[in-house]
Amino acid sequence: MSTIVLLLATGLGLGALYFLVASGLSLIYGLMHVLNFAHGAFLTLGALLGYAAALRLDATSWPGFIASILVGALVGAGVATLTELLLIRPLYERHIEQVLVTVGLSLASVALFEGIWGTDPTFIRGPAWLDETTGILGARVPNDRFVIIGVAALVLLAIVVFLRRTRYGMIIRAGVENRAMVTALGIDVRRSFTLVFAIGGAAAGLGGVLAAHYFGYVSPSLGGSLLIFAFIVTVIGGLGSLTGAAVASVLVALLQQFANYYAGGTGDFVIVLALAGVLLVRPSGLMGKAA
Repeated sequence: MSTIVLLLATGLGLGALYFLVASGLSLIYGLMHVLNFAHGAFLTLGALLGYAAALRLDATSWPGFIASILVGALVGAGVATLTELLLIRPLYERHIEQVLVTVGLSLASVALFEGIWGTDPTFIRGPAWLDETTGILGARVPNDRFVIIGVAALVLLAIVVFLRRTRYGMIIRAGVENRAMVTALGIDVRRSFTLVFAIGGAAAGLGGVLAAHYFGYVSPSLGGSLLIFAFIVTVIGGLGSLTGAAVASVLVALLQQFANYYAGGTGDFVIVLALAGVLLVRPSGLMGKAA
């Protein structure tokens, strides 16, 4: 029983990480129809600079940890904003060029990060409480899982409230449905779309900082490895569906954890099989809109 509880808790924590990355991908695609392959770069830079900020204030203190989260989110939002303004905005409705540009940016950013921080992972430390465990039904669950799950839940709630309860959220949703009409009313839809990119980047940067604590290290390849699973989650949940991304994140992470433990480390293979099965049975994803 304790093993199952531990796998469930660990899977939920990993699923929360997947959601933080996938939420930005899903939000950007669902509202702007942009597949952003550079999303992992936002995550990596947020993690690297977030931990650098934590070191300035003492990485093992709570002020240092909170500072790393804030810096990670701000860095992710800032880089995403610049990416949208300089690279994506001139390429709206030109999907092939968008893919080429974002893939190129992703590859170039990894090379840049390796040149600055090196190729070896940097093992990190956080507040002592995060490294401790809490007993649940006989299982010792690492405390950082609770923090990651809580942050992911708050991000989901904040995005939903923003889209449904704020003026900019309504403008964004209206612009997606009929951009010409919203523009004719004198509303600058482009500014709202930039805000969407910033929100997605902030979630990625935040996810990068928490991923570093989950895995215990930060490196230039951190974003690339997580981005693969984030794309799988986004496709399984349904491109553009935030709720689908949340559900798929949990399902994928739990399936991965249980398969790794009970099926000899075959979690990644099982996830690929699940992706293939969903695409065969329901190509639009679990909660995506059928074409």
